[in-house]
Amino acid sequence: MDWFEMVDATYRSDLRELNEHNFARFDAKLEQRIAELRAEFNSRFAELRAEMQLGFKNVDVKLEQLETRLTKRLFGFWIAQAATTVGLVFGVVKLLH
Repeated sequence: MDWFEMVDATYRSDLRELNEHNFARFDAKLEQRIAELRAEFNSRFAELRAEMQLGFKNVDVKLEQLETRLTKRLFGFWIAQAATTVGLVFGVVKLLH
């Protein structure tokens, strides 16, 4: 009986060591893969950030162009309104005299 218990204890000890060794290998592989994944994410996020900055610059340029066009049109409208108002005032004054 003692011999069976000793063999059983030896097998358990060997199995425990084998499991610990396999877990250590698995843990090392997992850490390596996580590090690779982090590096890939950081690289992709940097690319995305660069693309977004370029896109925002393009939007800024288009907004500046739109603002310039609108300002020109507003000044044209104001000048036309002022000319119309001045013409109406002169017409009313001429009719009243």
